[in-house]
Amino acid sequence: MSQSMSLRTLQTHIRPRLSSRGCRHVLPSSRRTLIPAPSANSGPLLDRRPDRALPEVNPGRSWKRTLPIFAVVVGAAMLGIFNYQKSSSSVVSSTLYALRTSPQAREILGDEIYFASKIPWIRGSMDQLHGRIDITYWVKGTKGEGKMRFRSIRPERTSYFRTQEWSLETKDGTVVQLLNENEEDPFKAA
Repeated sequence: MSQSMSLRTLQTHIRPRLSSRGCRHVLPSSRRTLIPAPSANSGPLLDRRPDRALPEVNPGRSWKRTLPIFAVVVGAAMLGIFNYQKSSSSVVSSTLYALRTSPQAREILGDEIYFASKIPWIRGSMDQLHGRIDITYWVKGTKGEGKMRFRSIRPERTSYFRTQEWSLETKDGTVVQLLNENEEDPFKAA
């Protein structure tokens, strides 16, 4: 009996009690005092207690500086991701392959036709769901560089895409139509 009594008294001294309002009150025996932050000459930082008084937080305008930087970084990342999605699409791969196999494009650009830069920028819209593709990007070969433009539409939901324009513009401004009416459309489904 005395052992259970001492256990109960020990629990009341260690465990905080709840008041009628539901707030916790710590008994005076377990209360610790707060120690002010150390001064410059008070010794190494390892001697500070974890329950010391913390410095005042500056409720300043730090977010006003970081929010625009964050928005610019997120916007640039979004543009890069969307451009990467365009550059790795089947439309861009098909137009690049058609350029490589086109005799006119090989005559102007030479062999080894590929994107003009390591990170190509694909301009225009590529909305295959609604049947509208209108893209331009720079390409280069062993002889020169040029800007390739491809425009295709799908008039009806169940129809195939129809190529309206497939051209190559050289640096001097000469536009060469690669889509001839006499030849078959190289992008037509087989």
